[in-house]
Amino acid sequence: MKFVLYNDDHPGILTDAGVVDIGALCQGSGHAAIVHLISNYDDLKSEIETRAVEGAPVEGAALRAPLRPDKILCMGGNFREFGAREPAPMWGFKKSLHTVLGPGGTVALPEVDANIFHHEAELVLVFGKGCRDIPASEAMEYVFGYTAGVDVSARMPGGGGGRDPGILPVAEHKSHATFCPLGPCIVTKDEIADPEKLQVTLSVDGELRVDYNTDDLAHSIARSIEYVTGIEEVSAGDVLLIGTNHQGLGAMQDGDTIEIGIEGVGSFSFSVSDPLKRRWKRGIDEDTARDIREGTGGPGRLVRPLPA
Repeated sequence: MKFVLYNDDHPGILTDAGVVDIGALCQGSGHAAIVHLISNYDDLKSEIETRAVEGAPVEGAALRAPLRPDKILCMGGNFREFGAREPAPMWGFKKSLHTVLGPGGTVALPEVDANIFHHEAELVLVFGKGCRDIPASEAMEYVFGYTAGVDVSARMPGGGGGRDPGILPVAEHKSHATFCPLGPCIVTKDEIADPEKLQVTLSVDGELRVDYNTDDLAHSIARSIEYVTGIEEVSAGDVLLIGTNHQGLGAMQDGDTIEIGIEGVGSFSFSVSDPLKRRWKRGIDEDTARDIREGTGGPGRLVRPLPA
């Protein structure tokens, strides 16, 4: 099943024919309806399947972010960069809740002195129930499904700093409004045979930049869940961005149209707006790709906007 929020945040099923409304089966609207659906999915599944077959598609349904979680947890440095790096100690962070953006929205680049704004295309898991201290051996039982997301990052001069393994700090440079596009749907985990063998792509104005498989993970999804829930309690509808392969990163700049796609999940696009009209070299940020691949520095340290 693929679940969406559409128009004024009504819950629906995404079918081959379009979006079918399931508001009558869920309590509340928006994220509350999605949490009700997730928490009661086993009881609602039969009715939902009937509605998916018999329900008439909603004409002109516009997709929104499929959920607005109470926690946005993220893994950092969680890919091997096409095998170039050995797994490093686990670390993570949080994004602020106002970062969520839906399909067709606009990422607004803030007026901060950033070296560059990067797009990080990631598989996002959606928790199906709440808990803390989930062992890796049981972790996948707590996953309801998956969506696609972009961890937008403002690379700040002198950024980085130390990492405390006992906390998941809010990453301020990743927490500006609109810095977490999510969509197009939540696909239930039974439709994904192996979440660690999914192709992830991202293109900018039709130019393919990101193209990697989740089999490049440094730490498994189960181990990532164990790690973050050892620090933070999670609830149904919270999300975990599992990290990205940095070899396809590039600049986000005014006027861009960006599309992310994940095998088995789907694709969606959004635009970019920058009131300062800053410009960077187009294409893949090869300096950052090399720095991360070789472990010689932080993301975006060698990049600055082009002269006006």
